[in-house]
Amino acid sequence: MSVRRLADESVQPASFAFNREMAAQAQTWIKKYPKGREQSAVIPLLMLAQEQEGWVTRAAIEHVSEMLDMPRIRVLEVATFYTQFQLKPVGTRAHVQVCGTTPCMLRGSEALMDVCRSKIHHDQFHTNADGTLSWEEVECLGACVNAPMIMIFKDTYEDLTPERLAEIIDAFEAGKGDTIKPGPQVDRVYSAPETGLTSLTDEKVFLKSARPKAAKANGEEKKTV
Repeated sequence: MSVRRLADESVQPASFAFNREMAAQAQTWIKKYPKGREQSAVIPLLMLAQEQEGWVTRAAIEHVSEMLDMPRIRVLEVATFYTQFQLKPVGTRAHVQVCGTTPCMLRGSEALMDVCRSKIHHDQFHTNADGTLSWEEVECLGACVNAPMIMIFKDTYEDLTPERLAEIIDAFEAGKGDTIKPGPQVDRVYSAPETGLTSLTDEKVFLKSARPKAAKANGEEKKTV
């Protein structure tokens, strides 16, 4: 894994504080751990900071260290180790994470990256001219059967074509990302076969297996002599 460092001081904000909603969530996470083990909440708190600001700033790291009574270097170690933490500013409307692991690569993820290079920036971790969009290649996002796929914020968009990804990027750029339904972008349900169901397609099978259970639940089951 390459060395990960914090963003240059020129882009670092002077301070950080959780807003009311995030502060409440932070306290909820801290309370999940036994007394004396509150530092175990470091990853959830850093994730909350990133959700609020879009990326993990130096000030956020310092704030989390104070909340958990934890040495700053320890929080910094966590933030720089896990690649889920963005250490530089990302697009304010969308940061597109393109899966580049083998299943997605075999199904065309390189073409998706070409779309990002064309519509956002030629290089990863750089924003577009307006600072609204950015992108990066990531490892497996966990929906290999729906390859190729991307993630934006907490949502995944699967079964993509370059054309569909371009439409998704345009929607987020226009501030209309909430109009795009997450999940498969083709006519199938979750991980069901693209060609349609191949098993358990006869409704009678369900009805037959469910009838004895329903009768038993209703006290209608007959005893055999």
